[in-house]
Amino acid sequence: MILGHHIDLPLGIAPVAMQKMAHPDGEVGNARAAGVAGCIFVLSTLATTSLEDVAAAAPETCKWFQLYIYKDRALTESLVRRAENAGFKALVLTVDAPVFGQRRDDVRNKFSLPSHLSLANFHGELASGVVSEMGGSGLNEYVVSQFDATVTWQDIKWLKLLTHLPIVVKGVLTAEDAELAREFGCAGIIVSNHGGRQLDSTPATIEVLPEIVKAVGKDLVVMLDGGIREGNDILKALALGAQMVFLGRPSIWALACDGQRGVEQLLELLREDFKISMALTGCRTLADIQATMVVPESTYRRLK
Repeated sequence: MILGHHIDLPLGIAPVAMQKMAHPDGEVGNARAAGVAGCIFVLSTLATTSLEDVAAAAPETCKWFQLYIYKDRALTESLVRRAENAGFKALVLTVDAPVFGQRRDDVRNKFSLPSHLSLANFHGELASGVVSEMGGSGLNEYVVSQFDATVTWQDIKWLKLLTHLPIVVKGVLTAEDAELAREFGCAGIIVSNHGGRQLDSTPATIEVLPEIVKAVGKDLVVMLDGGIREGNDILKALALGAQMVFLGRPSIWALACDGQRGVEQLLELLREDFKISMALTGCRTLADIQATMVVPESTYRRLK
């Protein structure tokens, strides 16, 4: 059980923007595939399918909504209300992107959202807003102009007054921030470095997971994303205290390969790989997975 909802696999699909750029199935393909696998699907604010359309297309899937806080707080509140009305089960607040990191490929390629697509959760200029007006990255210009870079922990209080949905904070990398998430009433955290795309030299999420679990693991649902590629990656994260993991890039690669069917195949491969990893480490149930099964590389360096 995760936040009161049964899942068949301790694995979910992380929020990724603009999925129709990978395949026409887009967010619906990933959401439906997650439902088939019994996984959680997290829809990005910057989706190319609206949250209402995703809800209608994948009614059996447990869906969470990833939220950025906009400078226009009324717009942010509208997104929260729509998520509630569409049956989403949690809000995932991304807190590690007050600005976007220096994405040089986007700048060099002058990234813009293709003209046949839109940010489907919005209307008017905001729907087609990922278009560069200064010759650089349209996405970066959108973030600078729209996202509120002044957000603090106090805004969790504001958000909690708006909604009955549990709030999960995504982008935690220290025990201190995890403790603040607990203090301000969050239901869970996702240990995440935003796919390694925000700031060079930040630690891998698996490295900081143990100290975070030690600090808040008894009080919050601790989850992790980043670097999940095989079944034994899931096992390692669970052994070090995560209750579930999320993956982002692999779901988009699979979507690009074969739409919804590609993502279904990916999740089934991961399920079987995870089961084999459990069997070969002597684990009959998730409760059998123990921290002693994972020995960090640093341990061997100390022994030299």
